[in-house]
Amino acid sequence: MTEYEAYQEHIRYTHDIYCRIVIRHASFDAARMLAARWKREISLEYLTEEKFVPLSTTDEYFQVPDYGETYPFSVRGQTIFLDSCSLAAALAELPEQSQEEIFLYYFQHLKQKEIGEQSGWTRSTIGRHIQLALKRLKEEMEVLSHE
Repeated sequence: MTEYEAYQEHIRYTHDIYCRIVIRHASFDAARMLAARWKREISLEYLTEEKFVPLSTTDEYFQVPDYGETYPFSVRGQTIFLDSCSLAAALAELPEQSQEEIFLYYFQHLKQKEIGEQSGWTRSTIGRHIQLALKRLKEEMEVLSHE
């Protein structure tokens, strides 16, 4: 065996030993993790016998929410029913132009460009108006919530 072949064999042997050590320590870590998990887990049989906890749930995703009382808000000859009294009151406190812009953007789902074309303003101006209206709406709702 040449010196180069002996060196290659030494490298393979060293690598094999390294891999065995890594695998061995990984198995120790996995066993330690499982043991820690088993200490924290409780069997389902214990839960059903001791606590009488039902092992099922009801999906409420598709149920229609019950909003209870609704609060009307009128703008542009249309009435919107809101489920929040404070939101309806705060919207009523806004100037008429701000009410219309909020109505068109959030309830009629018009784009800012379309609202601007209707009112004769640019898209960026309408965007700024909506931003200021929302800021004022937030301030009004905070005032109403503290009363």
